[in-house]
Amino acid sequence: MMHVELFTVGPLFTNCYIATCLNTKESIIIDPGFKGEREGKDILDKILEKGLKIKYILNTHGHPDHTSGNGIVKKITKAPILIHELDARMLGEEAKELARLFGYETCSPKADITLSEGDTVNFGNIKLRVLHTPGHSKGSISLIGENCVFTGDTLFAGSIGRYDFPDSSLKELVASLKKLMTLPENFIVYPGHGPITTIGEEKRNNPFLQPDFLRNFREYL
Repeated sequence: MMHVELFTVGPLFTNCYIATCLNTKESIIIDPGFKGEREGKDILDKILEKGLKIKYILNTHGHPDHTSGNGIVKKITKAPILIHELDARMLGEEAKELARLFGYETCSPKADITLSEGDTVNFGNIKLRVLHTPGHSKGSISLIGENCVFTGDTLFAGSIGRYDFPDSSLKELVASLKKLMTLPENFIVYPGHGPITTIGEEKRNNPFLQPDFLRNFREYL
């Protein structure tokens, strides 16, 4: 069984998740967008006090509000950093400039492992499947579990990810949202910002997923 704990971190109120296999206490940390060393250490101290072992640091995409704490976590836990192959370029040297532009004090080292569509991330008895969901960024991913999905900045409660960045694409984002809408309605959605929701709730009430909105982008459907 997987337990998910949410921490809201950094100046952009990023959702950082600790997903844990309760049988083994092996965990992953998803999107540690810490502003700086102190915030990261405070959260990691709470995690490690519970006897959890962080196996992986996993980024849903390469923007600094989701990756700036990678180095802090790696320094303390020695866990490798995972990101989709198309966003790996945003880590390492390029991360320094991005972090400065976004107002973060720290940045991410290079990725240790790159991911692609269909890969699985295993920790304890838990498996998360990688679904490539570009649009917000070229290498955005969602992570599909037994009854949940971590959507990063692709899908939010009542909203969708921005598509006005240089490497964003509305066409790709709409295609990615269509993929997510094929998941069961009872699936819990753990987004990159904002409250937790479900696929069914978003199908019914998210204004960006309704026919009136999508008709304006008929060429992308």
